[in-house]
Amino acid sequence: MSFASISTDLYLPALPAMGESLHAETGSVELTISGYLVGFSIGQLFWGPIGDRYGRRLPITLGLLLFIIGSAGCALSNNVPTMIGWRMVQAVGACANVVLARAMVRDLYVGPQAARMLSVLMTVMAIAPLIGPSVGGLILHVATWHAIFWTLVGVGMATLWALTVLPETLPPERRNPQSITSAFLGYGRLLRQPRLLAYAGVGGSFYGGMFAYVAGTPVAYISHHHVSPQHYGLLFGLGIVGIMLANQINARLVRCFGIDRMIRFGAGLATCAGMITALNTWQDWGGLWGLVIPLFFFASATGFIVANAIVGAMDGYPEQAGAVSALIGATQYGTGILGSAAVGYFADGTPFPMGVSIALFGMGSLVFSCGLKPQRKPQANTD
Repeated sequence: MSFASISTDLYLPALPAMGESLHAETGSVELTISGYLVGFSIGQLFWGPIGDRYGRRLPITLGLLLFIIGSAGCALSNNVPTMIGWRMVQAVGACANVVLARAMVRDLYVGPQAARMLSVLMTVMAIAPLIGPSVGGLILHVATWHAIFWTLVGVGMATLWALTVLPETLPPERRNPQSITSAFLGYGRLLRQPRLLAYAGVGGSFYGGMFAYVAGTPVAYISHHHVSPQHYGLLFGLGIVGIMLANQINARLVRCFGIDRMIRFGAGLATCAGMITALNTWQDWGGLWGLVIPLFFFASATGFIVANAIVGAMDGYPEQAGAVSALIGATQYGTGILGSAAVGYFADGTPFPMGVSIALFGMGSLVFSCGLKPQRKPQANTD
């Protein structure tokens, strides 16, 4: 599950240096994040049905091979368009791990227990983005940005070896026998379910803000507030600490309050923090810390939204866990494309485009959370 974070967070401190090396503007280099999200979003729609039909381990193996090839291509790139192309290949491979890891949780657990386990798993996987920017800054201190992508090649190879001890969680008798074509047609049926669309909408809107945060903080911290790449990793890590704490809180409270109530709380927190961020980036209130503090709370909302939205959507479709996981993931990262692209397109050298994007996407998550109305419980059969 950590591959989504590893693939991006490790090279965030190198974005300004990459722009200078490739003779490109900051907004153009930030599009390498958007290109990654395109591949990550579309790729999930393929891996989900494949995982439902053939099991989890084989597609993950193929995805890791693509990730290794894409990472090597990024290291050898000498211009931004080539980099974007290889980032898309890298993303198609990385998303197989993420979408099928979520489906594996649903293979083993259901309901609030699944949400609790996914929250615990996301807490552990948060170590990757916590140390990723700092490790990337250290690599950049002793080598060029190319070394960061060669490091990712090594990570992919190590994970491919570790896959040999991962058990298969979807035995043949529980696999979906329908063809891949039929599975793709099944996406249309899933998209007609209002409750599933609400889960997809709240998670997708929030991810739009999160990737505006990911794409915008290098410029906001390093270029605008003159933070060093090494210290940028520490500031970025504060948000990851917030995510880890929120996931632990969610794991303890979700059984008492339910998935939907925790999602609505997270969406409200994201909206408030996003609006404060927008105001601070507009007026530059509080300087650096006036930006860091509301972003900490916005990032923390991840712990209350993401795991719950994924499990809530998958709960009603156990035989299509891979496809539903793919659909939710594609929506989340597809909206992330808009968030990161908006920051790159409207880049003006200040944090303001990032702040406005985060506020708007936070409000979107709150609107969609209103669609999660309590389901009517069936009456008890007294016969």
